[in-house]
Amino acid sequence: MRQSKEDRNLSGGQISRRAGPEGSAEKHVKEIRRKTRRKFSAEEKIRIVLEGLRGEYSIAELCRREGIAQGLYYTWSKEFLEAGKRRLSGDTERQATSGEVSGLKREMRDLKEVVADLTLENRILKKSVTGDGESEE
Repeated sequence: MRQSKEDRNLSGGQISRRAGPEGSAEKHVKEIRRKTRRKFSAEEKIRIVLEGLRGEYSIAELCRREGIAQGLYYTWSKEFLEAGKRRLSGDTERQATSGEVSGLKREMRDLKEVVADLTLENRILKKSVTGDGESEE
């Protein structure tokens, strides 16, 4: 009875490592998990962090209930507190809303019109004072 090459490797104490379907299946599972990972909105993160800060439940229990790792909770908590500290000290710049931008654009347009009207009025007054329209300089 002849042994195949693979059988000889297995009987000799060596384990054959093939890059067969098992290896690609693990990669496939990891890829699926990566793509279907739950994403938390800013509101959800804030809710979870505030619930942890209230102290009604232990952090471990809160994390188990929410399905997150404790390390992730502490990362969110640190970011939340740092953002609050920066906000209170006035170090942060915030993005203007579209309503604010349109209001500022409208105000700028109105001010430009006022400047144009005053410039025109100033020129007319200069012409009336000098009579010839040339400046006295």
